[in-house]
Amino acid sequence: MQKRAIATRHAVLAAAAEVFNRVGYVNAGLQEIINESRVTKGSLYFHFSSKEQLARAVIDEGCARLQTACSLQFDSRTPALEALIGISYAMIDPSNNDVLMLAAFRLLNEIGDFRGTGHVVFDQWTSTYRTLSARAVEEGDFRADIDPDEAGRLLLEMAFGTRLLSVATDTLTELPERMTTAWKVLLPGLVDGAKVDYFSQFAARRLSAFLVSA
Repeated sequence: MQKRAIATRHAVLAAAAEVFNRVGYVNAGLQEIINESRVTKGSLYFHFSSKEQLARAVIDEGCARLQTACSLQFDSRTPALEALIGISYAMIDPSNNDVLMLAAFRLLNEIGDFRGTGHVVFDQWTSTYRTLSARAVEEGDFRADIDPDEAGRLLLEMAFGTRLLSVATDTLTELPERMTTAWKVLLPGLVDGAKVDYFSQFAARRLSAFLVSA
């Protein structure tokens, strides 16, 4: 019974993501989600008491998948600035654009309080970006006068903002080039001149990898 309940919940989440991603939060109806998931109305309400609760569960699942996609960049052996660049590209990697992740980004924007079922989604990411920025200063890749909190917040705003705007304007295919442009503009203000070329090329190689695989 537990396996069946888990399977049903996953089916509802996947169907809800399809519907939310197709028509948006306001226009999505629970009956459409029931039809898409092929479960009974009772089964859906057993797991989710309302459309809002279901939408927030989709946000949780989509953000968990994003966290998993970025987790390879969190290795302490990876230089922090390379990790920050890697995270930004993992976030926009077309291979990570499954429907749950796409729906999560759309719902975060449309619901507007940027929460899943718990805390504000960006709280954890803010901590991650600040930690990596502080380490980038310690490792000598960020300039010594860089404030890690300010840099971390700026890079988080750049990475998530670029993606949210692309989702909102249906221009996901332009994401790799936009992210590369963002790094090209920001890097001269973050690193000493001698290192700008290296990290700009590091970001550009990520763009080339996307173009080859596209």
